[in-house]
Amino acid sequence: MELSDLKIIMAIIQEGSITRAAKKLDYVQSNLTMRVRKMETELGVQLFHRTPKGVLPTEKGLVFSQYAADILFKYEEAVTAIQESEHPSGPLAIGVVETVASTPPFIRALSDFQTKYPEVALSLVTGTSPLNYEKVLNRELDGAFFSGEFDLAPLKVSYEIRDEVILLTNADESNSPPDVTNATWIVFPKGCPFRSASVDWLQGMGITSINMIEVSALDTMLNCVRAGIGYALLSESVITEADERLAVHPVPEQYRFMTTRLVMRKDQFSSKSFAAFANCIKAAGI
Repeated sequence: MELSDLKIIMAIIQEGSITRAAKKLDYVQSNLTMRVRKMETELGVQLFHRTPKGVLPTEKGLVFSQYAADILFKYEEAVTAIQESEHPSGPLAIGVVETVASTPPFIRALSDFQTKYPEVALSLVTGTSPLNYEKVLNRELDGAFFSGEFDLAPLKVSYEIRDEVILLTNADESNSPPDVTNATWIVFPKGCPFRSASVDWLQGMGITSINMIEVSALDTMLNCVRAGIGYALLSESVITEADERLAVHPVPEQYRFMTTRLVMRKDQFSSKSFAAFANCIKAAGI
């Protein structure tokens, strides 16, 4: 069995069709079919169910594909490790959350990183904390920021930020403290720890019906609050300067702090590019 055989298995599973996999890999379909049958004979198990619409992996096929993905990843990682240049270079994909990506210290860190390491092709992928966490585990990202509590056992934490959480309202809000029980809440998509904290806070007060407006960008959230449309829970670091249109209020002690981490997989090759990026983040004091 060769690495190309493993690539064939992965392509067929991804495409759901031997025909499409052959086209993707630039193989003759009959060649792929023969290679699959040879592997099934060698392994003594059936890897795929044939259906009128294509193929589906059997239970054994799924197990085999998980090992195949690990082997292919380790092979590519080994090549990267031995071919890595003396200076940071090449692609680097980092997942970010809105509450980090929009802060001036993060922008300064990016500017510093780009100036020092122009040969690195940096990709920033914005996502929710759970999505970033899963993408790091699935090796879709070289590293990522996420906020909240997750299982850190398979991860290496390169940097940690502990930020204070605040309640933001329109500056004209007359109630002190504000009436959170009857408010509309401006929230990020499901999975955001600030959204979860808002829901937990209100449900703890016996409120089960919560009026929410979901947004995907920090600027949109802040503008909604400025306009008096609703309230929002955010980290204090996103308010970088005095804003006469916003009022800041404390939150209950159990929701007062939020931890954001920059992580990578423990079993992953630590590239010079990722190490350089983490150092720039630390130097910026985010």
